[in-house]
Amino acid sequence: MPKPLPNPPAKTPENIIFGLFEDEVEAALSALEVTQATFLRAKGFTGKAGALVALPLNGGLAAWFGLGVRRAYNPLCFRALAGQLPSGVWQLKIDEGLDRKAIHVAFQLGAYVFDRYKAGKVLREEVRLDASDLDAKTREAVALEVSAHDLVRDLVNTPANDMGPAEIEAAARTLASEFNAQISVITGDELLRENFPAVHAVGRAAVEARAPRFIEIDWTPQVEDISDVRKPVIVLVGKGVVFDTGGLNLKGGAGMALMKKDMGGAAHVLGLARLIMGANLRVRLHVLISAVENAISGDAFRPGDIIASRAGRSIEVGNTDAEGRLILADALTRAAELEPDLTLDFATLTGAARVALGPEVIPFYTDDEEMARRLEVAAIAEHDPLWRMPLWAGYRDALESDIADLRNDPQGWAQAGSVTAALFLQKFAPQTGAWVHFDLYAWNPRGRPGFPVGAEAQTLRAVFRLIRGL
Repeated sequence: MPKPLPNPPAKTPENIIFGLFEDEVEAALSALEVTQATFLRAKGFTGKAGALVALPLNGGLAAWFGLGVRRAYNPLCFRALAGQLPSGVWQLKIDEGLDRKAIHVAFQLGAYVFDRYKAGKVLREEVRLDASDLDAKTREAVALEVSAHDLVRDLVNTPANDMGPAEIEAAARTLASEFNAQISVITGDELLRENFPAVHAVGRAAVEARAPRFIEIDWTPQVEDISDVRKPVIVLVGKGVVFDTGGLNLKGGAGMALMKKDMGGAAHVLGLARLIMGANLRVRLHVLISAVENAISGDAFRPGDIIASRAGRSIEVGNTDAEGRLILADALTRAAELEPDLTLDFATLTGAARVALGPEVIPFYTDDEEMARRLEVAAIAEHDPLWRMPLWAGYRDALESDIADLRNDPQGWAQAGSVTAALFLQKFAPQTGAWVHFDLYAWNPRGRPGFPVGAEAQTLRAVFRLIRGL
């Protein structure tokens, strides 16, 4: 008697995401079984951006996801999905003309969770977007972009007791080691000997274990002929104030609540460096980070002090809570010594920037018209909101001091705090090449699907696109 044939293996149920624009919904519903179409209509599914309705389909699930009006489409809407879908692997069915790389990046960014300090962690079943629609090179690019964003968010989310100057140094060393870059660190009183007096002045009040330091990473791409890598020279400068009490101009409790994120500039230059080095861009890269804690002790710098800077300019300290521009002054002077083609500085510098543009739109400052145009194009292409602000010359007088070369807190009549901070930095910025200053927030103050309250990486996509196109 012949043996019975084995049963064919059961087909794994498919979970499918149907992404639809509003103008596609009616045709899609008309093609469905009556019960499914009726269910979706009863749920009010019209393709509105972010709308999500799930229903059973062939033993799996179908998630109907609204992409909104076609002309206003933003791939970042896919950040909302990872936290709302049931666990499993999901297939993506969308308009073939949409950028799948951007969608995969957004989906993974939306899956980010910071749970380092949660006790009794519950293992979450993974929600994953099937990547078989991407080639190997694109999958690598997605992984690189997500890892850069996650690095920024992890660093900024970590509280100051576990993220001091030494921990920023450790993160920089790990990154340098991964990409065979050179790294040097100047710490404590050595900053005075090596002529970083403003960095030392701001950070000297901290305990020895949290001593101020200046971190420099130098990298060149892996190429067969090093002579191929002549230009451009890119310098990334990051503000690394691991906690800002305000110094002797002490902040109130509300003002200090989020000051663990005052090293967001340092986090962003490390994330951007990861993108540049990971993509092996044909640039010479320098990363400069001034890492300090603006602490209070008997050795804290004071209002009224006159401090030196690496540039040789004396600075009258009118407010110890305007410390970020002081440590950036020394870093920008060091940047000038490298004769860069492009210098980009990143800092959580002023509350005035938030008053002007809120937490989601990042102001940038530059006197280079070509660079401004390129950034604006990159920001639109990458859905990475940036807005150019003016380096208004009429406010420069607000930085004048009667007894020093300039003052760190502008006179009150100027009012425009983000603009005057940028004007201060401009005095130290390199004269070779273009210079751009970003006044970051690095934080989501409200939670929404895919954007939890907490650290946020901003400007990375637009700036990376800019550098990639040089």
